[in-house]
Parts: sequence; C-alpha cells; structure tokens
Amino acid sequence: MSNSQGVWTYQDCALVLIDYQKEMFETIRSETSPDLVELNVRLLARTAKAFKMPIVLSTIGVAAGFNGPTRPAILAELPGVPVIDRTSMNAFEDQAFREAVAKTRRKRLIFGGLHTEICLTLATVQALKDGYEGMFVVDAVGGRSQTAHRTAIERLAHAGAVPNTALAVLTELFRDWTSPVADQAREISNWYFAEIPELTAEVGV
Repeated sequence: MSNSQGVWTYQDCALVLIDYQKEMFETIRSETSPDLVELNVRLLARTAKAFKMPIVLSTIGVAAGFNGPTRPAILAELPGVPVIDRTSMNAFEDQAFREAVAKTRRKRLIFGGLHTEICLTLATVQALKDGYEGMFVVDAVGGRSQTAHRTAIERLAHAGAVPNTALAVLTELFRDWTSPVADQAREISNWYFAEIPELTAEVGV
C-alpha cells in the first residue's frame, strides 16, 4: 500500500461510520435530507465491501439506554461488521474503537458520521492529530442546523481533512474503467442511479 498519490485508492483506505442512529437522523436540519444521507451511506458501505476495504462501525449510547441502534437499512449493508458502542462523543477516546481503527492497518480513513459538528468532527480531528489522514463525505452527514453543519465542514477542512461526496468517493477509489474493481463499481453506480430519482431531482443521473 502507498499513499504517494494525491488521489485516494481503495488499497490505502478504511471506511469509518459513526452514529448513524435513529435519534441523530431525526434531528438533521442541514442541506442533505435524512433519506439521501442514508442512501449515500449505503453507497459508501457497498463501495467498501466491493473493494474489500476494512470497515469500522460505531454507535453511541445504545448500551447506556439513551440511543437506538444503527439505522436498519445501513446495518443491512454491513453483515458481519461488529458494532462498537461508546459513551464518548469523541470516538477516539474509546479504546475498542481506537483498536479497531488500528487493526485495519490503513492510515487513510474515510469518515461519515452524525452529527457533522459533533461526533464526526471530534473523531476526524482526533484522527488527524493521531497521525491518520482523513476524508469526510459531506453528503453522507448532517447537522442540527445548516450553520452547525457548514461550520463543522470549515473546521474539518482547516484541520486538514479532505471533503468529498459519496459518488465522488466511489469514482476516485477505482478511477479506471479497466481496473480490477471496475465491474463492481459499475454495478454499484447503476444501483445508486436507480435509487436517486426516488429521493431527489437534484442529482444528475
């Protein structure tokens, strides 16, 4: 594996998904609708599985009784992926989470999480300080307000994390239509383009 290229490759990356739970989805008030956030997270999950990328999945407050589990449609895309439940809003303060990330042996982490301004930002900023590279997927996350979401995006970018969008992640990771994963990428994109019109007309198909 090598991160010598400016673009990101599936051989270098792990996908980290944080707190895609009912309570967080219900309070998204930023530019991407909750249903589209869910679809974009499912796109990321399918991409990671097809390209055999490690996936770290985490929740907050399930065992403590104040939040429900990962949203079912997302969980259904991740059979066999263990869920790490935490109490800290900074996931990197949880030992099991840190160990799971380290176990991927990948230094480039693609992040999604709710809310943008809290659990996503804290984990990503901490990862950068701990020596990882971070990319965050702006249309697979959401904040409690547009101001909170956009301020978090600015903070993340200033800290050195790379903003991207879900479909652009898929295309960046394989790039070449003759690559070993091109057929899987084509299948995933066709699925996505069939789903999008059910949710929005603002994404070109």
